[in-house]
Order: sequence, then structure tokens, then C-alpha cells
Amino acid sequence: MAKTIFITGASSGLGKLTAIHFAKKGWNVAATMRNPEKETELAAFSNIKVFKH
Repeated sequence: MAKTIFITGASSGLGKLTAIHFAKKGWNVAATMRNPEKETELAAFSNIKVFKH
């Protein structure tokens, strides 16, 4: 079973890098941001789910 991590502020900077890092390691990532409709890079990962906060 894959582990899951919840990351806030994933639209840029450390939040985005952390989301990508954990996704590449096989984790499921719940990433939140203010404007998820603008996000394209994280949406490319099948194990990252982007949510509005």
C-alpha cells in the first residue's frame, strides 16, 4: 500500500518541489493551492491530486 502525504501551498516553491519529490518516490500526494485550475505540472502525475483551499 502506498503512503499518502498532504501538502499545502503546492502551487510553487518548496510545496511544489516537495509534491513532485514524493510523487516520484511512489507516494500518493494530496496537494492544495488557491488556484488549482492554473496548475499543469502537478496534474501530469497520476498519483498527485490537486485541491483548492
